[in-house]
Amino acid sequence: PYTTLFRSKNITGVDGLRPRILDLNVLQTLLAIADTGTVTAAADRLAYTQSTVSMQLHRLESLLEVPLHEREGRRIRFTAEGEQLIGYARKMLALNNEALDSLRQRQVSGQLSLGIPEDYAFLLTSVLSHFSQLFPAVQLQVICGSSVRLLQQVQAGELDLAVVTRQTRSPGGEVIRREPLVWAVGAEKQPSLTDPIPLALYSPGADVFREVAEQALFSAGRQWRLAYSSQSMTGLMPVVVAGLAVVPVTRDMLTPQLRVLDERSGMPALQSIEMALHRPSGRPTEPARQMAELIREHLAGDG
Repeated sequence: PYTTLFRSKNITGVDGLRPRILDLNVLQTLLAIADTGTVTAAADRLAYTQSTVSMQLHRLESLLEVPLHEREGRRIRFTAEGEQLIGYARKMLALNNEALDSLRQRQVSGQLSLGIPEDYAFLLTSVLSHFSQLFPAVQLQVICGSSVRLLQQVQAGELDLAVVTRQTRSPGGEVIRREPLVWAVGAEKQPSLTDPIPLALYSPGADVFREVAEQALFSAGRQWRLAYSSQSMTGLMPVVVAGLAVVPVTRDMLTPQLRVLDERSGMPALQSIEMALHRPSGRPTEPARQMAELIREHLAGDG
């Protein structure tokens, strides 16, 4: 249901009028649109209907009497006034969260098991550090594994949360980030890019990177051969750095030892992958809820 934009309190200002107070729930909707780019994606994140999200945005513009956005197809482009309000909204919600964290951190205790693929662990370093500072009484256990295996553990109730690559055969979960894939080779050495192209890929079933790469090459009519396979990027790196294979990676996974092949290489463009947050059915524990919120805040949007 629609939440009132301004909440009037029984307080009188110096001019004899009741001050208007921006509703943080509506500002949260504004930020969801800004982070995801579309009303549809914002509605999915907030578990609202699309009409509710649109109504809140238009009512916000009506009450402020300034245009905040323009449409570019399905995506939302914010005006200068909209961007200004987004900046204020982030500060207001951050201060709100700081107050809640300060009051709640001593009340949250228990255990929390979180699953992360090894190649994504670096993305959550600051999240794990922040969580441990906020909730020192929570015993945190982090499990690394393939996205497929971690998803199975969540479904079996063995993990409270897992951040994984969204699987084509069992999508589910809450999409929190989209990462474009690129082809990478060694910074100093690379293999011949004539067919069959030597590839370093994740083991079958380990992740969707392999599926995306195979589909792109098939659609482009290119031939390839498997030069090396591993469950993680750590295992693939030596072969790629040595100039023996090409590997599909996200830009966040690039290191100084790798360089991206641009369109002049003749390699076909790769689709983006989606990172999803999974949790077992039922009501989450308080540690799981708090961790999920921190992960959303940190990873939301496009890579």
